[in-house]
Amino acid sequence: MSETLSERDLRVIWHPYTQMQTAPPPVGIVRGAGALLFDEAGNSYLDATSSWWVNIHGHAHPHIAQQLAAQAMELQHCIFAGYTHAPAVNLAERLLPILPGRQSRVFYSDNGSTAVEVALKMALQYWHNQGSTRHKILAFHHAYHGDTFGAMSVSSRSVFTAPFNDLLFEVHFIDTPAADNIPALQAAIQALQPDTIAAIIFEPLVQGAGGMRMYEAAALEQLLQYCRQQGILLIADEIMTGFGRTGKNFAMENVSTGPDMICLSKGLTGGSMALGVTTCTAAIYDAFLSDDKLKTLFHGHSFTANPLACSVALASLDLFLDPACAQHRERIHVQHKQFAQRLSEYKTVKNIRLQGTILAFEMVTPGQDSYTNQLADLLHRFFRERRIMLRPLGNTLYIMPPYCITDEELGQVYESIIECVNVLMC
Repeated sequence: MSETLSERDLRVIWHPYTQMQTAPPPVGIVRGAGALLFDEAGNSYLDATSSWWVNIHGHAHPHIAQQLAAQAMELQHCIFAGYTHAPAVNLAERLLPILPGRQSRVFYSDNGSTAVEVALKMALQYWHNQGSTRHKILAFHHAYHGDTFGAMSVSSRSVFTAPFNDLLFEVHFIDTPAADNIPALQAAIQALQPDTIAAIIFEPLVQGAGGMRMYEAAALEQLLQYCRQQGILLIADEIMTGFGRTGKNFAMENVSTGPDMICLSKGLTGGSMALGVTTCTAAIYDAFLSDDKLKTLFHGHSFTANPLACSVALASLDLFLDPACAQHRERIHVQHKQFAQRLSEYKTVKNIRLQGTILAFEMVTPGQDSYTNQLADLLHRFFRERRIMLRPLGNTLYIMPPYCITDEELGQVYESIIECVNVLMC
């Protein structure tokens, strides 16, 4: 009898965010369709978290697959220094007009973490190129911006950064804005001397890996206005919140103060290929134009603006801008809202919160609310046995489905959660 994918995997693969000694064997997935993934035995798994928040239109979407195949027969890759190609230009031309904040230029990279690295380097070198001494970076407590060293530096110190904390560059962390803490945040920024602060980086409205922490747009607007007045550059990390997750097309559409830079990835390609984007305003771009070669942004990747990735991002954009996509997001939001009301009747559930297609809450446990809460393993096993793909953040459980999920499939996710809550009550 031939070995399964899972058995072969265990001999050769090291999985992300996984303690390989204690984790159960991985499920071998062979195909996908819509909101479902299928294993080697033909069992279906309902992808309720969009495969790490990337798959917004469903798996193996025919339009994306067709565009990928057509591009693969024409141009698969080309060096992007001194050369260009239609998929990259087309994507930039279509993407910039729909982004908040008068974005003017697109810089391509490989993933969300590298998109953040590019934004940080843009911000710091923007000031350097002008002879300014601004060098400090602001970020929020509980932030997560990626796993490369710059991205870790602007992420809250946590299990993700612990072995490397002494090697990360200094970042000044402040609380996420709220209606009652804006004066305190302004005072904290004043104490740091605003004319030494280069930029603030933030996840608008929802802090993802930090526990799906949500905060109000009105408070964010007040903070951003103050930062703008102080000349502090605004970096919006929309890697998770972009492309409809918070209801609007982009979370920054909920505020009037536009960002200087935006980081995008995840839903950018509909979850089909790796691609990162950092956009910026004309003012940022212009600060790098010079006869002095040292004012160049010396950053790049071998697969910068890969034509295949750009072509599937264009296909995903076709689907995203179709009015049906917004209708599906609203439908999911309404279903989540009704389920949240049902959840509120359980004493073992707390802090139920909803933003767009993201529903999150904590399971009440004796331990601390954190990523390392031991309940995570129990929850993961519980839902895996029921073939519902939910990946808890400690004792925080969240639903972030692809927009194509049906009402019936959402009902299956909700019922599995109710079953879980009832088990925990026993």
